[in-house]
Amino acid sequence: MDFQSSQPSQASQSPHTFQVDLRGLVDLLSHHLYSSPKVYLRELLQNAVDAITARRAEQPHAPALVRLFAEDGTLRVEDSGIGLTEEDVHSLLATIGRSSKRADGLESARSEFLGQFGIGLLACFVVAERIRVVSRSARTPDAPPVAWTATDDGSYRVRTLPPEARAEPGTTVYLEARPGAADWLAGERVLSLARDFGSLLPYDVRVGDEAVTDLPAPWDRSYPGPAARRVALARHCHDLFGFTPLDSIELNVPLAGIRGVAYVLPSAVSPARRAGHRVHLKGMLLTERAEQLLPDWAFFVRCVLDTDSLRPTASREALYEDETLAGVREALGERIRAWLTGLAAGDPERLAAFLSVHHLGVKSLARHDGEMLRTMLPWLPFETTDGRLSLEEFAQRHPVVHFTRTVEEYRQVAQIASAQGVGVVNGGYTYDTELVEALPSVRPGTVVAELDADTVTAHLDAVDPAVELALSAFLGAARAKLAPLGCDVVLRAFHPLSVPALHLDDRAARHEQARADAEEQADDLWAGILGSLRGTAPRARLVLNHLNPLIRRISSLDDRELIGTATESLYGQALLMAQRPLRPADSALLNRAFMGLLEWATHHDPPEEGHR
Repeated sequence: MDFQSSQPSQASQSPHTFQVDLRGLVDLLSHHLYSSPKVYLRELLQNAVDAITARRAEQPHAPALVRLFAEDGTLRVEDSGIGLTEEDVHSLLATIGRSSKRADGLESARSEFLGQFGIGLLACFVVAERIRVVSRSARTPDAPPVAWTATDDGSYRVRTLPPEARAEPGTTVYLEARPGAADWLAGERVLSLARDFGSLLPYDVRVGDEAVTDLPAPWDRSYPGPAARRVALARHCHDLFGFTPLDSIELNVPLAGIRGVAYVLPSAVSPARRAGHRVHLKGMLLTERAEQLLPDWAFFVRCVLDTDSLRPTASREALYEDETLAGVREALGERIRAWLTGLAAGDPERLAAFLSVHHLGVKSLARHDGEMLRTMLPWLPFETTDGRLSLEEFAQRHPVVHFTRTVEEYRQVAQIASAQGVGVVNGGYTYDTELVEALPSVRPGTVVAELDADTVTAHLDAVDPAVELALSAFLGAARAKLAPLGCDVVLRAFHPLSVPALHLDDRAARHEQARADAEEQADDLWAGILGSLRGTAPRARLVLNHLNPLIRRISSLDDRELIGTATESLYGQALLMAQRPLRPADSALLNRAFMGLLEWATHHDPPEEGHR
């Protein structure tokens, strides 16, 4: 092997320059980087505003004007900014990825600029097939004006102009629409987009004679009083988002350079739904779909704000997730938390109106925040056997706060527990179990206990032993019928009398039943494994109410088969009353019991008229 021949040649070590297909790059921008062609106008406004900012860094009293003129598929954008020399044009406009914000010692002032990525005019090719820039430098007053003309095939021309071609420093950009894109350069569309993107820009921006900027921002204006401010912000919310808010929350975080407002939604929304918020960066609209701006629990508000500290992504249509954004998210969450606390302290009517719609969001916050739970405890509503109450009211009525972990467990016992004087909270809804379990931490001395089948059964009156002994044959037949379903049968006396039977189980019993069902359907190997996991958990129970007239009549039957059919019917009815999901075996039982009762009824003579 010739070692020398394996070494790279000198020629292969020479650097090469990437070749850029401009048309391919424009396609990439329009279909992948940007969400819509409309961003071309934001890029034009951004370049104009940055140019003015650069000039004012050197000439504080320089004019700050941006003018847009749309006509017949063309758009002209004029600014009184820093302008360009011929050298600047070659260096900045014709080099993809270079930003004028890096040039001529302006790095220290970059925080004042909107742009961060130097893509610049390239985005305008999304709607234009030809771009012409005429500019005169404010830094080099003696330099002649210069014209840069580029087409979407990647070519450009630069030429100097006579001094009278542009007397004042600044830049004018001319766009000629590409086929099918003329509508993006129409006057009404340009005005609408300019107002959407630039209403909070700090300079005088106009489309023709129509003003674009509308300063100060609605949340920074002075109003005659709090009521007038609330009405004005509600109108702003309706114009911006299309709804009238329940309330508005000031979002003022000076350390993060944030000013804005959060509007409380007037109707309930799913906690899983991520609201889109409008974020302006130094006055320019960055995005109207910022999802990561607030903590997840604050899903009940929509925000609009202006910031000078958050970083945009490369497309400048979203926020970059970093430590700054995390800090801002926490700070804005604190503002919303403070608003809730303020309502609890001073405006209970507005708080009650808010909680009637958005109690879920507050519960989400309170489960992780003891202070918030303590503040909201008298106000947060829960479903209980005493009606819809706060935990504070419920704990005052009951020495032990019993709760269920699921809605179906609550439905099994609610009616019976209420009749026996046992107070139960339905913990089956989102966050409710966690809040009930946290109750002793903010209300010392409160006893909280999960309600199980044994607790309910213990509160039901036992039947006289002699009576139960006399009914042993009936109970034996009933138990034999339900044994394959993993359910026992017990006899008790309880109110209300109208309830003939009550189905009771708990999670341990359901787990054991699920294991048994799986064992029955498994092959020998898995059946052996599942059999080894067999627990000693109590089985589900069908509690028959000895005070109910129907149960008394059924318990007096002598026909063992009819007793079995009646027991199956009672079991199915108890499941339906508890709104429990039915297993295939339960559905088959209900069908079998129904058909059995029809069979029995049609094979017996109807009772005589006086004995019905």
